[in-house]
Amino acid sequence: MANGSPALDAERDAIVGALVPLVDGIAATFGPVCEVVLHDYRDPEKSVVAVAGALTGRSAGGAMSEIGLRMLARGDEAADELNYLTRTKGGQQLKSSTMVLRDSTGAVFGALCVNVDVTAVQQAQALLAGIGGAGAVETPTTTFGNDIDSVVEAIVDAHQLRRGRTWVQLDRAQRLELFRGLDEHGVFAVRRAIEQVAVRLGISRASAYSYLSQARAATGTPATSDPASDGGAA
Repeated sequence: MANGSPALDAERDAIVGALVPLVDGIAATFGPVCEVVLHDYRDPEKSVVAVAGALTGRSAGGAMSEIGLRMLARGDEAADELNYLTRTKGGQQLKSSTMVLRDSTGAVFGALCVNVDVTAVQQAQALLAGIGGAGAVETPTTTFGNDIDSVVEAIVDAHQLRRGRTWVQLDRAQRLELFRGLDEHGVFAVRRAIEQVAVRLGISRASAYSYLSQARAATGTPATSDPASDGGAA
């Protein structure tokens, strides 16, 4: 992921500035079924630089979604994700594409995202599939919001729900797997996320740091900072 330097920051600012007019242009081309969001990953908690359309209810200055956090976790290995399906909490089916932004060094520092509401199309396909005897494929729900805390909490809850058990019902291996999964989804790239995860799981901050450090040690990922520090990435 991009590291800061005055020259590179100026270059990234210029790239973002040049893309802002495209946000409105792309959204206007496709009409009300389209939303375009421009992200600057240098500030994950306020990554939305510009947005046109209202499919996910976000505005400039809002937080990145769990998709953005996943990109952030992949760092410079992140790649474009095109034509994937997501579903909002309101039930809208979206066809989305996330195109990463890179500076001249190849470092990832943002993304341009396009969401298209295909709810009517999906409903028609489900109807035809039902008539033809095939079952519809359930699209996972993605949390979109201006508040990064709600995004982090939704990811934690989803990971617990998939296991069908509460924290106290998990054994040590399952707890480490939970923290490994949260880490892979970029949760701990957000400032103060370790404290938020600890509260959500009902454990101490020190325990959360310990589980995260053990999970990272098992995968060869650099260890976390000391539990006394603020934690998370800037």
